[in-house]
Amino acid sequence: MQSFRTEIENPIVEKDIIELEKKIREFKGGTIDEEKFRSLRLARGVYGQRQPGVQMIRIKLPYGKVSSRQLHRISDVADEYSTGRLHITTRQDIQIHYVDLERTPELWAKLEKDEVTLREACGNTVRNVTASETSGIDSDEPFDVSPYAQAVFEYFLRNPVGQEMGRKFKVSFSCSDTDTGLSYMHDLGFIAKIQVGVKGFKVMLGGGLGSQPRHADELFSFLPSHEIIPMMETVVRVFDRYGERKSRAKARLKFLLKDLGLEAFRELLIAEKKAIPYKRYPIDVSSYPRWLFQMRRFSQ
Repeated sequence: MQSFRTEIENPIVEKDIIELEKKIREFKGGTIDEEKFRSLRLARGVYGQRQPGVQMIRIKLPYGKVSSRQLHRISDVADEYSTGRLHITTRQDIQIHYVDLERTPELWAKLEKDEVTLREACGNTVRNVTASETSGIDSDEPFDVSPYAQAVFEYFLRNPVGQEMGRKFKVSFSCSDTDTGLSYMHDLGFIAKIQVGVKGFKVMLGGGLGSQPRHADELFSFLPSHEIIPMMETVVRVFDRYGERKSRAKARLKFLLKDLGLEAFRELLIAEKKAIPYKRYPIDVSSYPRWLFQMRRFSQ
């Protein structure tokens, strides 16, 4: 593997990419086993393919937002490191297939020049935060959910509480009661509401598809917006603490909720609140650049 310079201004991102290159070297040299390396690369958006020697790279695009500049960057990277073809996923991500494992750190570094991340796009982490594709332009929405989705994405990116869970954790935001963000099939789903002039969300918990689909339960009929991040961290902590670890097939939040029941789960949330660093986490909508939440979304 040839060494490379990331030229990334953000030292946290640069460290992350250099760490991936280091672990690839160790894996190739036989100093770390395949299972340990698998966990590390998945949390960095590097997913194995059935074809030997190549990887699928998943790009994490919170609530499907992407600028023309970022699209040009992604296209150029796909041409240079893969076949030039891209796959747009149902969770508003973009995937690049047939990438040489040893070239993945360099690919990631080039994407980060336009603030495109791979971090936690795969693995047992808080996955990409999705949202209604009509957020910001929906005539029925009480407000634009995009900055709230962005705040959740930023808070949980690289957050230690969501790095090594028993299974993946998926979150969505719906801009109206029509629930175009499909909150009923997510681990946590937020539906925009305004109550007595206060912005907030109806919160749905423990939904999922798969061979054993489950419709999410209503956790809160209304939760003020400054409480959604502390509440989500509490849910993630309970899931991490009590969720299944041995059987991957039963490790999603929906199975834990099914086993415990909603009221018992609520009791665990109350107990876990003591560990949460924030009781309130105000989200300053005005601090978000307008281009982040007024762009056309990828449709789900």
